[in-house]
Amino acid sequence: MSAVVYDLREVRRARYAVAAVFAVHGAVTGSFATRVPWIQDHAGVSAGQLGLALAFPALGASVAMPLAGRISHRFGARNALRGLIALWTLSLVLPSFAPNLPTLCLALFTYGATAGMADVAMNALGVEVENRLGRSIMSGLHGMWSAGALIGSAGGTLAAHLGADARVHHVLAAAVLTVLGVAACRWVLDLQPAEDEEPPPRFALPPRSALLIGAVGFCAVFAEGASLDWSAVYLRDQLEASAGLAAACTTGFTLTMAIARIAGDKVVDRFGSVRTVRSGGVLAVLGGLLIVVSGHPAVAMTGFALMGFGIAVVVPLCFAAAGRSGTNPSLAIAGVATITYTSGLVAPSAIGTLAQATSLVVSFGLVTVLSCGLVAFAGVLRAGDRDRPKVSAPDAVAPRR
Repeated sequence: MSAVVYDLREVRRARYAVAAVFAVHGAVTGSFATRVPWIQDHAGVSAGQLGLALAFPALGASVAMPLAGRISHRFGARNALRGLIALWTLSLVLPSFAPNLPTLCLALFTYGATAGMADVAMNALGVEVENRLGRSIMSGLHGMWSAGALIGSAGGTLAAHLGADARVHHVLAAAVLTVLGVAACRWVLDLQPAEDEEPPPRFALPPRSALLIGAVGFCAVFAEGASLDWSAVYLRDQLEASAGLAAACTTGFTLTMAIARIAGDKVVDRFGSVRTVRSGGVLAVLGGLLIVVSGHPAVAMTGFALMGFGIAVVVPLCFAAAGRSGTNPSLAIAGVATITYTSGLVAPSAIGTLAQATSLVVSFGLVTVLSCGLVAFAGVLRAGDRDRPKVSAPDAVAPRR
């Protein structure tokens, strides 16, 4: 990208604008997730067919993510993000209008493809703003995504409680979120490719560094997906907790993730990415051990809380490290995003399959073992601590190429 010098106030404004885009992105996810039962009934699909259909968002994202860099090169970072976030918010309406399994799969493929491309574009811009500010902001940006998801989930829960048609709900939500997302893009950095810069390939394998960074993200997202989808089941079936207490465990896990991400930037600035992830890995392992050995719901809930705190900042730091790991940040970020999306897809079914063959205790033993990977391999995130410029002038920041 071209080396444009931005006023510090413009960069700070761009930070808030990207944060708003992250929140909008999360709100779409929350709005969709709460209406899946309605969508299942409307499409007339069984639980097994729904499981098949829900694999298509990750498939669409994996196919489309590598295209995000080329789109940004062709249209510029600001216009690319504006278009991609609009496509993502508008795609919210597609699943609720699907009348059968084939159309639902196609709708969810499109939904995932637009989600993935917007995800890569906004993370690339987030890394660029972080570079120019000279301090960590990626954890807070992902915290805004979590906050947006909670808001979208709350709106969806209310709509479901009122018995609202998901088509009406999603049309209204998509309209509001599209306006908010497009408006926020007005203040993001307007990065343009240099005149002699070659466009990135349409499809290419991510660099080796991105694969290593993605492996760390895989461990964190596996733990996140397992905890979100199975924590309530664990408390209910393994520890005989009430339905309300089991649900509260999942809500508590989500809140600890959001809080840790919002507060995580100060920790990263003080201790660096590697030490932060290693310390988080220790917390996640301790949490996993508490879950596995727990004989009381309170102990397990403490374990899930520690797990949430431990893994919260890992994915944001993986994106930050990918963005600084080579000459093609968009390709590296797309590679990391693809691996983490895959982990999110694999984790719930893997936990269920292993639990069916053994027990949920053994399943969360696997989660604990993978959490050890955060401690062992955190060093690959060292790129996230390199080349982080310090802002010395009050009115300008250094350009980045």
